[in-house]
Amino acid sequence: MRSLFLLLPAAALGFVATRKEDPKPIKIPAKPTYAKDVAPILNRSCVSCHQDGEVAPFSLKGYDAAKKWSGMTAAVTKSRQMPPWKAAAGYGEFQHENRLTDEEIAILAKWAETGTPRGDKKAEPTLAKGPVSGWTLGKPDMLLEAKGTYKLDAEGEDVYRNFVIQNPSDKPMWVRAMDVHPGNKKVVHHVIVFVDAAHQGRKLAEKANDGQDGYRSEGGGVGFMPSGALGGWAPGVRPQETGQGKAFLVPAGADLVMQVHYHKSGKPETDKTQVGLYLAKEPIEKEVRLAWIMNFGINIPPNEKVYSATREFKVPTDITLYSVMPHMHLLGKSMRAKLVRPDGREQPLIFVPSWDFNWQLVYALKEPVKAPAGSKVVVDATYDNSTDNPNNPSNPPKRVTWGEETTDEMFLLIAAYTVDSENRTK
Repeated sequence: MRSLFLLLPAAALGFVATRKEDPKPIKIPAKPTYAKDVAPILNRSCVSCHQDGEVAPFSLKGYDAAKKWSGMTAAVTKSRQMPPWKAAAGYGEFQHENRLTDEEIAILAKWAETGTPRGDKKAEPTLAKGPVSGWTLGKPDMLLEAKGTYKLDAEGEDVYRNFVIQNPSDKPMWVRAMDVHPGNKKVVHHVIVFVDAAHQGRKLAEKANDGQDGYRSEGGGVGFMPSGALGGWAPGVRPQETGQGKAFLVPAGADLVMQVHYHKSGKPETDKTQVGLYLAKEPIEKEVRLAWIMNFGINIPPNEKVYSATREFKVPTDITLYSVMPHMHLLGKSMRAKLVRPDGREQPLIFVPSWDFNWQLVYALKEPVKAPAGSKVVVDATYDNSTDNPNNPSNPPKRVTWGEETTDEMFLLIAAYTVDSENRTK
């Protein structure tokens, strides 16, 4: 199987600086104001999604909206449910980190407690721009979309719909970037584009035959092991480019499978999401690939509150790492990954202490990490299969093993890399 490179929900393919919590005592104004203290935080970290026409359920754009939702904002930022950035501070450094500092969280709480004063209206920062109507990277070289408009029911569980798109090119394609235009941001939670060289998606779509384009799958998978992946979109994700001389490979004749994760709005909706691909014009030196680090042996007994599992991936040749993406299902509680070099030196890659199945992100490393041959990527994960886990799909709990269904489990870390010795231009 060809190695892959996957992008999701910060969920972004990454190639800005990380802001860590200040270890010093927190100092905040006795009475913060919207103009001076609150608006800069919301505009930088919240308003890109929390505005009319975007995916969030309410707007935080402007004083009136921020005041209305001040209590809710204080609560969900204190619990770190929002912004949806799950990697712990101090364990790995990442691009585009959308994390609030302890000081910023305290300011939002204090503002809500002290009556949400506005301050000097003239001093309010310029509001963030509204939804972007055009393509950020310019007109795409190739546009992908479903054959028709997808119809979504009003209520029920989330839907993972996979739209199979036959590649119009009879030659290999090198993709340097991709962008996504969600057709209906009220229901599109995230989008991923997979490469399917064996045309397995076609067979699943034909078998589904449910009157709409594509087919449904469970647990975030596509129902088969894809031969590659190009990237994806989630709220707040910016399109990223692979960089000079690097790109994803789409083999000649391979299909592309556009997976759209839908979250229902409470009323019937329609969607026609588009994906724009940008092809490399210059010669490609290195293919961007993915290492899938999996533990198929997970076997979680019922009522096991802390079940631990581990897996090591031994690096066979010198490589460079660019991003990591943890993946578990509803019993997942935490995942940690580190690089152990042959001389024993360790480098933290990522730690997600509170796994959230609804926010599965790709974390782009702030700086590429060199992993010499003989290094190990060590991954540890914990699961909670007790009644104390509010996300447990079974009551009473049942034994859970590896599987594609959401009610099954997974242990998976996807790491994007290039091979240092590869040079396709020679």
